[in-house]
Amino acid sequence: MDRTCRETRITVRYAETDQMGVAYYANYLVWMEVGRVEYCRAAGFRYRDMEEDGVLLTVVEASCRYLRPARYDEEILVRTWIEKATPRLVGFGYQVLRAADRGTLATGATKHVFCTRDMKPTRLPPKYRALFGI
Repeated sequence: MDRTCRETRITVRYAETDQMGVAYYANYLVWMEVGRVEYCRAAGFRYRDMEEDGVLLTVVEASCRYLRPARYDEEILVRTWIEKATPRLVGFGYQVLRAADRGTLATGATKHVFCTRDMKPTRLPPKYRALFGI
C-alpha cells in the first residue's frame, strides 16, 4: 500500500477562531477534510469523480487529539495519508502542524465506508482501487 503523505497548507482565518484568536476545535475536522480532498487530487482523482460514478465516501468514525492551539493568521500544514484501504472502506490519518516550526498541533483519523447515493455500502470500483493502494 502507498503510505505517501501529502501536505496541505492552510492559513487560519479569523472566522475560525474565538475572541482570543484560538481556532475552534471543530475546524480541525474541516481542515482534515481539506487535507483528504487534496490527498485524493494529488493521487490522481477528485472526490467529484467518484461521486459522479455513484460512489460516496461516508464518514463512519472521526477522532482528533488536540495538543496545542492553532491561532488566527498562522499557517498550518495538514499531513494526510491512508492508514488502511479495502474495497469496502478507507481510513485516513492526519497530523496538523504549525508551518513555522513544524510543531504538532493535533493528530487525527477518519474512517469511511464506500456507499451508493442511497447510502447503502458498496465496493469501490476497480478503476479507483490502485489510487487507494488496494
